Amino acid sequence: MNEAQRLFDLEGHVALVTGGNGGLGLAMAKGLIKAGARVAIWGRNEAKNVAAVAELAELGGQAHSFVADVTDPASSAAAFDRTIAAFGKIDSCFANAGGAGTRGAFVDLDRSAWLATNDLNVLSVIDTFQLATRHWQERQAGGKLIVTSSIAAILGLPNSAGYCLTKAAVTGLVRSLAIELGRSGIQVNAILPGFIETEMSLNTPKAFQDGCRRRAASGKIGQLEDMEGIAVYLASQQSNFMTGQALVLDGGHSIFPL
Repeated sequence: MNEAQRLFDLEGHVALVTGGNGGLGLAMAKGLIKAGARVAIWGRNEAKNVAAVAELAELGGQAHSFVADVTDPASSAAAFDRTIAAFGKIDSCFANAGGAGTRGAFVDLDRSAWLATNDLNVLSVIDTFQLATRHWQERQAGGKLIVTSSIAAILGLPNSAGYCLTKAAVTGLVRSLAIELGRSGIQVNAILPGFIETEMSLNTPKAFQDGCRRRAASGKIGQLEDMEGIAVYLASQQSNFMTGQALVLDGGHSIFPL
């Protein structure tokens, strides 16, 4: 192992990735595995969980999956207990599970749509982060809290007010928790991906996808592999002095002039 590899060596590290059985979550899990971490995958679909663990095993890493519905606090708590029983600890917690929620005109969205999106994208993050934080407090150890937000937290998207609102909310949560937990050795950060090719993002109109490509300073849309490095960095000791930050990973989409 050369000096550069040692900088981001995660040997002995245990990472929890919610929604880790596909898309951005699985991409981050792959990066963590490649860096030497052991990974706990949470997802609702057991078949997808098993397939994700098999993919991670092919990379030479150790991973286990746990069925969990992060919108159900009891399900999350049970999955967390099983995770600790399997690994003995966690060192980083990636609250990645989430979704687009109900799309539609602002005036047409009823209260149930707003609440459902909030449950999925905000309350699930709070529940997961609380479980991890209590674990570290009991161990008197530090740790890493990372949430997958979105550039929708800083850019507007039409007919997606609930999604934008909830992604802005968890980005604000990061700043508050960074201050509250910083003296106990816990760093809290958000990743704000732009358009990255996933099953969810490719289920959007082609005109929207083409627009994202045009707006990116790089002239590209992201690939899943682009999530690997930032996950490793935020889990590693090299990010110990970074907290309360919203790291934008969008190929320059959010800075491109109109």
